[in-house]
Amino acid sequence: MQRADERPPSMLDRAVQLLTAFRPDGESLTFSELVEAGGLTRTTTHRLAHHLVRLGLLRCEDGRYSVGLMLFELGRLVPVSRTIRDAAVPFLQDLFEATHETVHLGLRDGFDVVYAEKIHGHGSIDLPSRVGGRLPLTCTAVGKALLAADPAAEAQALRRPLPRLTKASVTDPAALAAQLAEARQTGVTLEREEANLGVACVASAIIVGGTARAAVSVSVPIDRYEPWRLAAAVRTTALGISRQLSPAASRSAAAGTRQRPRTR
Repeated sequence: MQRADERPPSMLDRAVQLLTAFRPDGESLTFSELVEAGGLTRTTTHRLAHHLVRLGLLRCEDGRYSVGLMLFELGRLVPVSRTIRDAAVPFLQDLFEATHETVHLGLRDGFDVVYAEKIHGHGSIDLPSRVGGRLPLTCTAVGKALLAADPAAEAQALRRPLPRLTKASVTDPAALAAQLAEARQTGVTLEREEANLGVACVASAIIVGGTARAAVSVSVPIDRYEPWRLAAAVRTTALGISRQLSPAASRSAAAGTRQRPRTR
């Protein structure tokens, strides 16, 4: 029963509901599958899908629907992720060259980590992460790094039921709090098969002006997991990105641009 202070869902609400029916595996959906996944009536789904295709937010080919490129283009306009990603990519490339393992850049959104960048080579391990995708903060090294650097977010996360993605996911608040306390001492967070069986991860937060803006990580198969061999490289990468994003670095770059002599 709808509460008196709740408004009925708008057409925009329903459009978002339909768009979020698509899953990270990228599979297209038939109209019937879209109706079922979106939870809307066939009439509403047909009307909304038609408008979303016209706007480029959905694609329809051979009777199957998929997410349109317009959503990708809009996502690239998010200012925070764009600024951090642009500064981070050269450092992430260096980290990949140093380790030849999968590298991630993640940002916090509520109680999830959203992946802004991912670099992986040929034949890399199967991971649930994808650019633009999200996973629970507490099941990933990237997410734990962000929580360890943000006491308020940590306190909120520890008051909630902790999600379980695998049998190794930490669901005991006291155990998670101990991990985050250790991370504040070492500068890195560790994760072993908590998001995906057979995979482990090392991460470090990107701190700018005392605030955790993002985190960087390296993921490896469990049989190649040597966390303290990777820790120094991950910490160095996070520190380099932090310095690149610092206000002092921005002022220095701007001053250099102003003082550059003219070319005759």
